[in-house]
Amino acid sequence: MKKNWWKILTVLLLVFTVAVGMLSEVPRLAILNETIRNLYFHVPMWFGMILILMVSVVYSIKYLRKPSFRNDIIAHEAAKVGILFGVLGIVTGMEWAKFTWGEYWSNDPKQNGAAIGLLIYFAYLVLRSSFAEQQQRARISAVYNIFAFAALIPLLFILPRLTDSLHPGNGGNPGFNAYDLDSSLRMVFYPAVLGWTLLGVWIINVKSRLELLRQRIYENV
Repeated sequence: MKKNWWKILTVLLLVFTVAVGMLSEVPRLAILNETIRNLYFHVPMWFGMILILMVSVVYSIKYLRKPSFRNDIIAHEAAKVGILFGVLGIVTGMEWAKFTWGEYWSNDPKQNGAAIGLLIYFAYLVLRSSFAEQQQRARISAVYNIFAFAALIPLLFILPRLTDSLHPGNGGNPGFNAYDLDSSLRMVFYPAVLGWTLLGVWIINVKSRLELLRQRIYENV
């Protein structure tokens, strides 16, 4: 029970996000209206993606310093979960864009940067599948993973700020914190960020343990 406290916390946070987030009062902002509730899903998924991909990079660096099957597996599974969160972030962002900008995809610099970043990580999955030898696959994937994350950060957080962008917090547009003066969104937003991130960690934990178990079974056959 003591070891699983964070899993219980994850469930409680996500239930809180969905239940309270859907029923609580939100600021009435022009154009956004009720779609402001997407802030509890779209943005936390992106936050979770960045944090999880950071975990993946850390374990890639650990593999390069001290090669082990465990480090490679965790880096790989974290990258896959990060990609999943990225896809969910783009989908929820497209839904939001339809209501606020009038179309699902408007070639906004933030949207394009996110799409390019995900394509770079999809290439990571393709790269891994192209090597049969485990150590070679792990070593090359670890190096690519580090460069992929280094490319993702400017695509998401630097380039959109240097160009015209419709996205809040980019292109001279204020972020939501400039509107939410009563902190009614923050009450749900921060638990949502923690909940989605912990869910990603949970998935990584389960999938990594399964892969390690599969490897042990393979070695004993």
